[in-house]
Amino acid sequence: MRITLDRFTAFLIFQLCAALMVILVIVFRPGPWSAARWTGLGIAVPAAVLLFIARWQLGRSFSVTPQARQLVTHGLYSRIRNPIYVFSGLMVAGILIALQRPYSLLFLIVLIPVQVFRADKESKVLEAKFGEAYREYRAKTWF
Repeated sequence: MRITLDRFTAFLIFQLCAALMVILVIVFRPGPWSAARWTGLGIAVPAAVLLFIARWQLGRSFSVTPQARQLVTHGLYSRIRNPIYVFSGLMVAGILIALQRPYSLLFLIVLIPVQVFRADKESKVLEAKFGEAYREYRAKTWF
């Protein structure tokens, strides 16, 4: 039996492995298991799982630049318009908390506005293509 991977699946597996490697570095790094380390991992691991569920559900509609291939409204997207941004931000926050370097949390001061800016640009592209359907979807979902 021969297994073949398309580019989408291969890229998704690569992303998952990269996130897991970062989390494993935190798990196996030397040092005491403090409350911050546990809390950070408690945030990062579920966020990573939800991030990759969102990424999978978005499927081939994923793009780095704002594009309107189709309006994805199922799964996590039925409640959150931008779950990739939400869960990637939480994953990064969890990782930074687990690393126990308070100054590294300043990275979130840059990341969050960038995510909001990107979400706004995507929203405009989706509204231009899908019009009323997108406005109805936006009214029923968060961020």
